[in-house]
Amino acid sequence: MTPTVDHRRTTLREPERVLTGADALVHRAMGAWRRRRTVLRQLQARAEAVEGFAAEFAHLTDPRLHERLIEFRERFRRAGRDGERWLCPALAAVREAAHRQTGMRPFPVQLTGALALYDGCLAEMATGEGKTLTASLTAVLWGWTRHPCHIITVNDYLVARDAKWFAPLYHFCGVRVGQVTAQMPPEERRRNYACDITYTTSKEVVADFLRDALHTGSLRDPTRRLIRRMLRPSAGVEEGVVMRGLHGAIVDEADSILIDEAVTPLIISTMRGNETLRDAVLTAQEIVEPFQPGVDYEINHRYREIELTETGRNRLEARCQRLPGLWQGPLRRFELVRQALVAREFYRNGSQYILHDDRVVIVDEFTGRQMPQRTWRAGLHQAIEAKERLPVTDPTDTLARLSFQRFFRLYRRLAGMTGTAREAASELWHIYRLPVLAIPPNKPCLRVQHPDRLFATAEAKWTAITDHVAELHATGRPLLIGTRSVAASEMLAGRLAERGLTCSVLNAVRHAEEATVVAMAGEPGRITIATNMAGRGTDIKLGRGVAALGGLHVIATERHESGRVDRQLFGRAARQGDPGSAQAFVSAEDELLQRYLHRQGRRWVETVLRRDTAAGRRLGGIAFRLAQRSAQRAAFKMRGKVLRMDDWLDESLSFAGTAPA
Repeated sequence: MTPTVDHRRTTLREPERVLTGADALVHRAMGAWRRRRTVLRQLQARAEAVEGFAAEFAHLTDPRLHERLIEFRERFRRAGRDGERWLCPALAAVREAAHRQTGMRPFPVQLTGALALYDGCLAEMATGEGKTLTASLTAVLWGWTRHPCHIITVNDYLVARDAKWFAPLYHFCGVRVGQVTAQMPPEERRRNYACDITYTTSKEVVADFLRDALHTGSLRDPTRRLIRRMLRPSAGVEEGVVMRGLHGAIVDEADSILIDEAVTPLIISTMRGNETLRDAVLTAQEIVEPFQPGVDYEINHRYREIELTETGRNRLEARCQRLPGLWQGPLRRFELVRQALVAREFYRNGSQYILHDDRVVIVDEFTGRQMPQRTWRAGLHQAIEAKERLPVTDPTDTLARLSFQRFFRLYRRLAGMTGTAREAASELWHIYRLPVLAIPPNKPCLRVQHPDRLFATAEAKWTAITDHVAELHATGRPLLIGTRSVAASEMLAGRLAERGLTCSVLNAVRHAEEATVVAMAGEPGRITIATNMAGRGTDIKLGRGVAALGGLHVIATERHESGRVDRQLFGRAARQGDPGSAQAFVSAEDELLQRYLHRQGRRWVETVLRRDTAAGRRLGGIAFRLAQRSAQRAAFKMRGKVLRMDDWLDESLSFAGTAPA
């Protein structure tokens, strides 16, 4: 390994400090300037220039086209990022190769998106506009530089699928492609990271980065490694390192990874036996069993906090008088009891987790997918196990941790794509220096967005949804119904079964055939119920005759904290100029209002909705919008706190020279 290559393996870009005050105002204005309409028009003009080179490559034989691509590769490799003069003809050649090798010819809007990614932007492209193909065009150009290019997507299935789909294109263009998935051993990971382009998930790439950091320790500094090799040639610390540096990343579904998951740290930990904690969480569960909400404790739904009342504190103190020393400390016993009550009130089977093989398996609240390798910290996981009467596992000790927000700021080149980013455009620029550009669709969107239907109670809402599904199913239209939790999806499936309606259910429990289920959702008469994972990365194509019936109809059974998640679900309908429609059904008992509207406000909304008047529905709609904005503000503040903590860690721990904490 040459010193230069070894240097790149662990040398990180120093993230720019997030600005505040007047500096932040100027920086925000710069972000608005970078995403102005003129920039998009300039990209479209460059895409037209690429189109102008199409004839030059269309008549070439495959061997001759391959030779031209290799010529471009050598030019990009020598010029690095200064290969702008060859960009348009090179992209035209890659486009022709994509058509021949995959059967898909990129549209001008996809060329525009590829140029936006190449320039380090976040391209907002509507669902069905071919973001995966767009990313492959840019990946070839980045891969030609021989610096590592990571394409980050949301799950292992899409990693394997996309790497396989575009392997012929990459091979034809002279770049090597690999993939890294969850069950892959270290040596195989090392081989795949050695490729020019590597498909992987955010969780895998961050975990590998942390493991490499732990392995190298103080030898992350390449100068120290060079001195170590000079003094001890057989030391070879780089042998256990699987990655070869953080240079370029193209993030698919960027809003989910860079915004929604930004505050979730990825933690490398080890099991630590703690019999005292296991006994304590079991005892705490016994103590809180007779506790009643409103009597012994108060619930803060918005912040998911529990506060013991005077009655509860007295009951706890009386119960602890006969318990051993751990329970004699007021703060310790309060924390154990509070944790047990948090597990009871805010963590529910079928929502935040499922039970599988006598284990508590966390469910990602944003995607609805299982996360079997993750556990909650600070004894919460053990408190939930005690609540579910499962064997209490040992807690873990943290070896290294890193937030996704902090990790992606370490890349030298960062780009992304998603169908929903404009709401977070300011934040994406503020944190990641990513200007958001909305790429127009290849064909106009024909989706009909019906007004929300509002109900006073959840029971009335679910009854109306069932009736609506039965009514539309009778016409033969396919239906995609989005739910927020496993429990809600199973409950609705049961209601439909009682009406004699057969449906496919996709959730964290029934996820094995995810892509197949979603891909079939556009067939005539098909009813598909899905949690938030609803088809990200998988096209829903309409079956024969469905377009004449009005296309796919999407039903949202709740509004989410983020309007982007709602738009992502609705975007499953009316892709690529197809017809389609969407509608949301909401109630005053939905979690959004329970958490982000105060008690009197919820009672008022329920009252006006019971009257079922036009004015009441308008007022109810306003309440839901206010609650959603409040939720988005709270999430933004939380991400800001994580960002400030990241900066503090950078300053106090000197991350580039020590293992992550």
